[in-house]
Amino acid sequence: MADRDRPWLMRTYAGHSTASDSNALYRRNLAKGQTGLSVAFDLPTQTGYDSDHVLARGEVGRVGVPVGHVGDMRTLFEGIPLDRTNTSMTINATAMWLLALYQVVAEEQGADISGLTGTTQNDIVKEYLSRGTHVFPPGPSVRLITDMIAYTVGRLPKWNPINICSYHLQEAGATPVQEIAYAMCTAISVLDAVRDSGQVPAERMGEVVARISFFVNAGVRFVEEMCKMRAFARLWEKVTLERYGIQDAKQRRFRYGVQVNSLGLTEAQPENNVQRIVLEMLAVTLSKDARARAVQLPAWNEALGLPRPWDQQWSLRIQQVLAYESDLLEYGDLFNGSEVVEAKTAELLAGAEAEIAKVLEMGARAGNRGIIPAVESGYLKSSLVASHAARRARIESGEDKIVGVNCFDTTEESPLTADLDTAIMVVDPAAEQSVLAALEDWRARRDEAAAQRALEELKAVAATDANLMAPTLDCARAGVTTGEWAFALREVFGEYRAPTGVGGAPVAVAAEPGGELAAVRAAVAATAAELGAGKLRLLVGKPGLDGHSNGAEQIAVRARDAGFEVVYQGIRLTPEQIVSAAVAEDVHCVGLSILSGAHTELVPDVLRRLHRAGVEDVPVIVGGIIPAADGEALKAAGVAAVFTPKDFGITTIIGRIVDEIRLANRLQPWTPEPAATTS
Repeated sequence: MADRDRPWLMRTYAGHSTASDSNALYRRNLAKGQTGLSVAFDLPTQTGYDSDHVLARGEVGRVGVPVGHVGDMRTLFEGIPLDRTNTSMTINATAMWLLALYQVVAEEQGADISGLTGTTQNDIVKEYLSRGTHVFPPGPSVRLITDMIAYTVGRLPKWNPINICSYHLQEAGATPVQEIAYAMCTAISVLDAVRDSGQVPAERMGEVVARISFFVNAGVRFVEEMCKMRAFARLWEKVTLERYGIQDAKQRRFRYGVQVNSLGLTEAQPENNVQRIVLEMLAVTLSKDARARAVQLPAWNEALGLPRPWDQQWSLRIQQVLAYESDLLEYGDLFNGSEVVEAKTAELLAGAEAEIAKVLEMGARAGNRGIIPAVESGYLKSSLVASHAARRARIESGEDKIVGVNCFDTTEESPLTADLDTAIMVVDPAAEQSVLAALEDWRARRDEAAAQRALEELKAVAATDANLMAPTLDCARAGVTTGEWAFALREVFGEYRAPTGVGGAPVAVAAEPGGELAAVRAAVAATAAELGAGKLRLLVGKPGLDGHSNGAEQIAVRARDAGFEVVYQGIRLTPEQIVSAAVAEDVHCVGLSILSGAHTELVPDVLRRLHRAGVEDVPVIVGGIIPAADGEALKAAGVAAVFTPKDFGITTIIGRIVDEIRLANRLQPWTPEPAATTS
């Protein structure tokens, strides 16, 4: 028996409503034994908008905490000594800004900033592919990452300036091979950019490599996921030694944190999510040689809505039972010598290396630009959309079994969900108004001239090759807001809309004669003919700042395969833009996808604008994480149908869309013609 290993950092991903509310939550979680903080920021903060921007409507404080300036950051960490706290911040496009705010608050607390520990999730590449919280084009985004890494190596040497984040790649449909390959391509591209920038001397590249961390996903196929992590570790060892010549084994160590899979959490029989979470945690803790050094678990009810503090406590206790009650940490690696594990690890490694070579070859042909050409061309996004479509098709066919969803779906009434309105946390709508009032007060009280001087200096430096951390820190100290910082850089860098991947995705479900898709295709064609349209046109819209586009993309792909002409312009649209597109394209149905909780404000806004535009015969359907009571309210407001994660049959959803189009246009319900018979 070996000496007992130390437990991993235990976190819960948390933040909501206001900085003061989130501060109280963090203090409670730390008192319960949580050993690190993982800060969830709201979507306006993540995408560089102030809370009073038009695109922030309904999004403030929904999926995280709004941080508009250094005053909010002070409140967020009031009474929490940052020199003794390990903080992870999921932030990406505005990561440099939030790190600057964090540093300024630490300085105000009297901390030695060289001792700060934590991580900024600053992998913008995966944002173009999955979460959609990117702001700037790829080139400037890599520049921001490079500047942060160079700065932290010199000033915050214990800080991890970037999480290479494969977590959201899996959420977007990535296979284990794709997850490894695309994350490693991102890491290579970032390290190449730092090396080639000249900001870090060659002899200090080992320090850069030592501060690179990864944030990964672990699904319920926990043997495969564990082998994935072993393959990840081996590949990182190889890349850092052979490509970058890092001789110190400690600097080459694969360092990763994990949040286990949210994609597989189900709205149906959500109590089953507890055992899913446990199995997924085992994937990243059982193997000592590839064990996560930080773990955060989702709550059992995240497919229903925002978890309550008690739900997060349950997930924390799951970790604590494994770490402190079991004997897991008393032994070396349990799988060394296993032929099964070794074979699977080798298989994943070989597949990942082949895909890495393909992606980097695209970069080489474009002038050694790493992973960026594969992003800009849409290759990566189309690959993920195709993988996700294939996964959904396997679930719909029953090939992949999901307990409580497509098998074993009979159930007793659950005491956990008997009252759905209290089974999740609901953000007080008044919180948004309090944030807006506080932001207005902040602007009124600050030294406006100093703020504007800092912003002008930021833009001036952005137009050069100089490091942007110093002017960003000056902006933080001058009281500049999150939106002002981001829009100053938008002026210099521009803004970017990433490829949707829908057009290049292959057909995932064949329209076999007698099958469901063939029947829906016939209904689509017949309805188009009756309406005198060449094709039925479906607008798929993502209003607000929710960038989780996986569901919208799958609806768009399947509708295309069913014979619809699909209008899908990607993420981050205002209700005005969606209605304008619906009118201009003369669509037959508007489908809205919202997972952030902003549906209560954004959907009625779309309905009102359609009505004012004189559009009366176009049904509006809504999909997302929508509590039952909200769903009924939306239907009462005029929504034709509401779909949530329990509605896993995409072809069935497309059929329902056809039904709603026929109903709105006063057509008789469609019935297929009887099959011809032969005598």
